[in-house]
Amino acid sequence: MKTMKLVLKDGTTFEGQSFGAKKNVVGEVVFNTGMTGYVESLSDPSYAGQIVVLTYPLVGNYGVPDKKFFESEKMQIAGLVVSEYSEQYSHHDAKQSLADWLKSSGVPAITGVDTRALTKKLREHGVMLGQLSAGKAGKFTDPNEENLVAQVSPKKKKVYGNGPIKIVLIDCGAKENIVRSLVRPETTVIRVPWDYDFTKEKYRALAISNGPGDPTQCGKTIEHIRKAMKAKKPIVGVCLGNQLLALAAGARTYKLKYGHRGQNQPCIDTETGRCYITSQNHGFAVNTDSLPPDWKEWFVNANDGSNEGIAHRSKPWRSVQFHPEATPGPTDTAWIFDDFISSLRNSERGPVSVPSSQARRGRDRALRQQPQTATAKKPARRATSI
Repeated sequence: MKTMKLVLKDGTTFEGQSFGAKKNVVGEVVFNTGMTGYVESLSDPSYAGQIVVLTYPLVGNYGVPDKKFFESEKMQIAGLVVSEYSEQYSHHDAKQSLADWLKSSGVPAITGVDTRALTKKLREHGVMLGQLSAGKAGKFTDPNEENLVAQVSPKKKKVYGNGPIKIVLIDCGAKENIVRSLVRPETTVIRVPWDYDFTKEKYRALAISNGPGDPTQCGKTIEHIRKAMKAKKPIVGVCLGNQLLALAAGARTYKLKYGHRGQNQPCIDTETGRCYITSQNHGFAVNTDSLPPDWKEWFVNANDGSNEGIAHRSKPWRSVQFHPEATPGPTDTAWIFDDFISSLRNSERGPVSVPSSQARRGRDRALRQQPQTATAKKPARRATSI
């Protein structure tokens, strides 16, 4: 393997060996604390424009499975940094090595880096611009100054299912498991591009997906969400969808110091007091103090107190900053999609509403007495070899 360097904008340099594509890239250097699930994470469109540092020391040992396990059509990251890459992989689902996937995707990667020291630096300083290169560092460019959502969003509308409840999903870089979570026998999911004027469609409710970059770049999306709010359509948002719903409501967003990326973020439901362990991947957050009076904070991060969800006090509009569909990660909050679909199903017999705090507390008690099962439709999870 040839020598490669990761150069941060402040001049700090980490040297290692290349095991990906032979090319130089510039991006925002971020870290992910997940122990497994690199296949799903690296194919998550929310990572567009980012050089990802995996904090778990050993990566690649279970290879890469069939494309049906990906969270999008391709690898989405700009570059990869690991401590130790395992050339030998072993798993019954594996079809190729991580190195082969990186090379065929045109994504450079570096191994042999002290990821502990690198992560510590990012935690103290915050996310930084960086370059992966085999030679001299060039110009640093910030991917967040571009409309990354426009780069990862599909160009055409796509429809799933044939149920009576029609849900428009704004695809700002949606993970496939969001689609799987919304597709039910009673639903029709209309997946549309980020700037598509869905207000001309006949639909019952709106879902806003995850996606990369600065939410303020999505002016057209915010405009269309406001139209859906004026039409009093039920709305649920995920990750970037939480930020876009907040902006549509008149609130503000800001950039986190180093973001939340991993499968172990604790979030507290302000209505029930219950804490959930969640999967997350975002660098921006909602400024809770800027929420209008008719909105409230739904979830809060137990680590740093940042916003993890918002809800309207009377309208059926809610969103979360984490990923209820997970993949990778815990499925503790898969009930959020269940509640959303249930409210739409029940609305056929009356006004749309969301479960009361009392009802949710009752459900939480039941969950503590028996194991929770995921309702999302997806290929069977594969065991990971560590």
